[in-house]
Amino acid sequence: MRLFAKKPPWYASGLAFQCQQCGRCCAGPQEGYVWVTPQEVAAIAQCLGLSEGQMRDRYVRRVGVRHSLVEKPNHDCVFLVDTPNGGRACAIYGVRPVQCRTWPFWESNVSHPDAWAQAQMRCPGINRGKLYGCDEIAARANGIAD
Repeated sequence: MRLFAKKPPWYASGLAFQCQQCGRCCAGPQEGYVWVTPQEVAAIAQCLGLSEGQMRDRYVRRVGVRHSLVEKPNHDCVFLVDTPNGGRACAIYGVRPVQCRTWPFWESNVSHPDAWAQAQMRCPGINRGKLYGCDEIAARANGIAD
């Protein structure tokens, strides 16, 4: 018999998200970090037709003991590009880092309904489109994607 049952998360019935390709999650004005692993650097390099060394020299910066993608002067991700239809998109979408693939289901966004509402103010895809189940949300919040 369990004396204290674990309370289900506030998002137990799921959360909806459908990317609107606005690029806001990849854009400034604040400086940010897109953390990359050696495996992600290798995949991006292959996608761009570069050696891993060239990829690191052009697009990666060291931050303490970690590595992050560089940013444009306006703090947009270096891989955020304008599209012909007036939108913005990721130039390396198929090999984007896990940090990007797990948006908006980051722990900071799903920790509380108010945090989710705050994220929605920046991201028009939140609460639209596909409904993600509780287990998938929790996995993404823990950095596990696709």
